[in-house]
Amino acid sequence: MKVILLNDVKKVGKKGELVEVADGYGRNFLIRQRLAVEATKRSMEILDRQNEEHAQHEKELEAEAEELKRKLADITLEFTLKTGKDGRTFGSISTKQIAEQLHKHYNIVIDKRKIIDADHIDSLGVAYVKVDLYRNSVIGTIKVHVSEAK
Repeated sequence: MKVILLNDVKKVGKKGELVEVADGYGRNFLIRQRLAVEATKRSMEILDRQNEEHAQHEKELEAEAEELKRKLADITLEFTLKTGKDGRTFGSISTKQIAEQLHKHYNIVIDKRKIIDADHIDSLGVAYVKVDLYRNSVIGTIKVHVSEAK
């Protein structure tokens, strides 16, 4: 029996997939528990339409990420760190601080976990921080300038 899954089912498949299951399992468990529907001509048309809508939505998200990437390229974030003798710094700039300053000054919301290669910036000068904007396919870059605190 072919069914279309309405939810993720362990060891069977993910939501929206067309899978072949035993007749009894499909009829008595999956359909009865509303985890799946039988794969009829009408349900296949609905699935195709949902897949097209999902693909269109994904394209829109990717286009928004590309626009955000262009905005981030023009941004320079300014931070200060206390320094001691020989130019040694005390403290560092974290991904949380970068995300907060982006939100505070530019009203751009980015999850701190999406910031790549910037565990802690702990030296004076300019650092370029990469940000995953869309599923590892759109990567933006933010310029971070760290100067000495007066």
